[in-house]
Amino acid sequence: MKDMTEFDALEVGYDVPAVPGMDEADIQTPSLVLDLDALERNIKKMGDYAKAHGMRHRVHGKMHKSVDVAKLQVELGGACGVCCQKVSEAEVFARGGIEDVLVSNQVREPAKIDRLARMPKLGARTICCVDDVTNVADLSEAAVRHGTEIECLVEIDCGAGRCGVTTTYDVVVIGKAVDAAPGLKFAGIQAYQGAMQHIDSYEDRKAKIDIAVAQVKDAVDTLIANGLECDIVGGGGTGSYYFESNSDVYNELQCGSYAFMDADYGRILDQDGKRIDQGEWENALFILTSVMSHAKADKAIVDAGLKAQSVDSGLPVIFGRTDVEYVKCSDEHGVVADPDAVLAINEKLKLIPGHCDPTCNVHDWYVGVRHGKVETVWPVSARGKAY
Repeated sequence: MKDMTEFDALEVGYDVPAVPGMDEADIQTPSLVLDLDALERNIKKMGDYAKAHGMRHRVHGKMHKSVDVAKLQVELGGACGVCCQKVSEAEVFARGGIEDVLVSNQVREPAKIDRLARMPKLGARTICCVDDVTNVADLSEAAVRHGTEIECLVEIDCGAGRCGVTTTYDVVVIGKAVDAAPGLKFAGIQAYQGAMQHIDSYEDRKAKIDIAVAQVKDAVDTLIANGLECDIVGGGGTGSYYFESNSDVYNELQCGSYAFMDADYGRILDQDGKRIDQGEWENALFILTSVMSHAKADKAIVDAGLKAQSVDSGLPVIFGRTDVEYVKCSDEHGVVADPDAVLAINEKLKLIPGHCDPTCNVHDWYVGVRHGKVETVWPVSARGKAY
């Protein structure tokens, strides 16, 4: 959280959407609002779950891109650190005081490798993923040159169809190469099944992860037989963490969206056929938007359009309302169906974004609210750090 004196030179509505102490009703729109009570309950719940199942939880920083949220996840949820997708993003968290940072991606471009090799000097355990043995020499050279250590996870493609090797043989070849390379340390396996996270059916998700677990177990057993112990066997998302944590193979979860929730994740079903946003997790993130026009009797126009959110996973859902519906958007406008003309000019609505990760990345600030008052304003620390 910024010190209150740091807000003295900032103008509400130009520099920031709000300052601590303001009434929630006066927050400028469109902006990202966090229900701090719901956020803290989500964080504590996942932390308690991980601890009860003997799992570490490495929270996914790409979701919120916020050092302040990550620190809350460490303090309240016992998170061991963060995972990120890009080196620049990871560096933001390392500079912000997070001491254990995984780039859960491949790092291949020389300038990026060089930055990665310097990151341990910021005081952070530094880990990255490898899926090509030719990457090992480049990582090793940079680590030796800077006098640091980079830890490496061999990434397995366990169903996402993106990065990662598909055979145990390749896992062992890369693992041995890392283990033998100066400046590097073999740390284990990265095995995130991203393709099944948003499958609605619990049983269909389980069927996908069962295949991944068998694949990962074979790799772990073979690595051990070759003298390579896995400190980390990582994966697990908001749609699957209960599978990995009961697999007897994985030891680290990498959930992200659980803390905020979004409309797309909210639609998936738990073991009892219940939506996960109706008991398992609470909506803590909202796009606050205002009615700016009601010239048409049956529709209200709000100020949150495409530039305030990502709609790749569908349109936002209006929180707590069934009488109005967000039905369309353009660059600067959102269209809300209002058949009974119940909305008034300047009335504020809370939108649950369709996809929280890219929505957060188009904002500069989070406004944390509790009991109708602005309690904190946090920067989206790693916004735009895409390289």
